[in-house]
Amino acid sequence: MDKPNEIKSLPIGIFDSGVGGLTVYRALHDRLPNEHFVYLGDTARVPYGTKSLATVERYALENAQFLAKRGIKMLVVACNTASALALPSIRSQIGLDVVGVIGPGGRKAVEVTMCDSPRIGVVATEATVASGAYAEAIHRACPEAEVFQTPCPLFVPLAEEGWTNEPETFSIAERYLAAMRDLKPDALVLGCTHYPILRDVIQRTVGENVTLIDSGEATADEVVTLLREKDLANPNSVTGSRRLCDDIDHFFVTDAAERFGRVAERFLGIRPSILEAIELSAIGK
Repeated sequence: MDKPNEIKSLPIGIFDSGVGGLTVYRALHDRLPNEHFVYLGDTARVPYGTKSLATVERYALENAQFLAKRGIKMLVVACNTASALALPSIRSQIGLDVVGVIGPGGRKAVEVTMCDSPRIGVVATEATVASGAYAEAIHRACPEAEVFQTPCPLFVPLAEEGWTNEPETFSIAERYLAAMRDLKPDALVLGCTHYPILRDVIQRTVGENVTLIDSGEATADEVVTLLREKDLANPNSVTGSRRLCDDIDHFFVTDAAERFGRVAERFLGIRPSILEAIELSAIGK
């Protein structure tokens, strides 16, 4: 049954614990020029990786409910910790199609290796590695896969500071990734949405023969497919060329809007045109 156009023309909601999900927003924007987006960065409560399961679930549900009340047709959870710990709760309570970043990243890693027993590395935050969510996703796609995981917590502040080509960044990458390089993975999943900002450093450290998997790009590819399968693609063509962060897309943060704008400019090359600070506690349940 065809969906009415008023539903198809609704925005896609995206949330993250902070700014890292902007790399997912960029991937979605590049692939879906007719769609518009509502982004929520929970900057008041970042990082999620140090929180308990119950706390992450509560925060994630509050974020999802805020975006749902804005009127969205699909939700993208652009946070690895929330994707690892809270997707079942979100899906059970939101009543919308929900896409996380871990499943798509794991499936893409298996797909690109094109072998029966792939060797797949995962670099992520300590919380995401400890959850085992990427290993589980990869093994669902290919039970024979060998999975190696390494936490790289300092990559997050390096990305946010824009330290993408400094000697210190290469030194830290070498310390984190030397053992991973010795394991000779066929593919390496960038299991944190900040890490694509350091893609060149990571690639040069592990070697050009290792295929890097951007979980945000993999998620965007699956969103494109889901929109088509669910008959949710926006039928209205956008006139002219779409710019990142233009006034069609709306960005919300729960704190530190000025800093978010500065980091967004580092990540995307431009500040959001519409950036608004809100308090989730003040929003009706």
